[in-house]
Amino acid sequence: MRLLNILFFYGLLIPISYLPYSVLYGLSDGLYFLIYKVVGYRKKVVLQNIANSFPQKSHQEHVQIVSAFYRHFCDLIVESIKVFTISEVEVKQRMKMLNPEFSNRFYDKGQSVIIAGGHYNNWELFAVAIDSEIKHQTVALYKTLKNKFFDEKMRATRSKYGLIMISTKKAKEEFEKSDGLKAIIFGFDQSPGNSNNCYWGTFLNQDTPMIFGVEKYAKEYDFPVLYLRINKEKRGHYTYEYIEAIEEPRKTGYGEITTRINQLLEQDITAQPQYYLWSHKRWKHKRPAEYVQQ
Repeated sequence: MRLLNILFFYGLLIPISYLPYSVLYGLSDGLYFLIYKVVGYRKKVVLQNIANSFPQKSHQEHVQIVSAFYRHFCDLIVESIKVFTISEVEVKQRMKMLNPEFSNRFYDKGQSVIIAGGHYNNWELFAVAIDSEIKHQTVALYKTLKNKFFDEKMRATRSKYGLIMISTKKAKEEFEKSDGLKAIIFGFDQSPGNSNNCYWGTFLNQDTPMIFGVEKYAKEYDFPVLYLRINKEKRGHYTYEYIEAIEEPRKTGYGEITTRINQLLEQDITAQPQYYLWSHKRWKHKRPAEYVQQ
């Protein structure tokens, strides 16, 4: 199995990664036809998620969003492959930060922060861009991949320009460390593994289980929460910015932080729905009948 992984990575992915963007987007167009038109990868899931999220829109509008999503999704695939070999200079050209002063003021006050973002636009390119743009040491929490070879390659790629990758299983250990000011990055919009161990709220017109980690750690360690927005300016070019900060997390009520960051993500998705990761199964869980909100 490891030999196959090595052959696939070095024999296919790395050569593709070295191709110019003009060729990569030609591949993306071909992938769009294959994945959307021929294979229909998770097409029913994508259409159902979009239809449930925007019940006020017509079926024709739903289909238009689906098609636009697959266009972006295929771009995201080739752009993610490009990240394996992209230079730091090109990263800065293609993923630009709009307001570094927003986070740096917390650094200047001696505060570590949490950066909360969703699977919206190109989070892989953001991962290699962020560390050099702010004063904090950036740390990203992630779920380890079952494939150890690709877990290693993914960690090495995302961390090559300064980001530190930490397993979610070691999150508490990371928060306990006193080794300088950090910006700890959470992707908060995955489907939780346990529908009883989460916060239930409304997201995109649906009863939704919400991961509680951002709020839990923000309150326990008194880390301000910064909501991150990634914007797609054009094919292969993005900007990112902080939209809002919850500066005193311990003064918020139960569920307030979790609800707010989901509201902000919902606003981004509503404005440009094609850039959200509709193929993941965020709504695969239903609220347990015996569930009681704390």
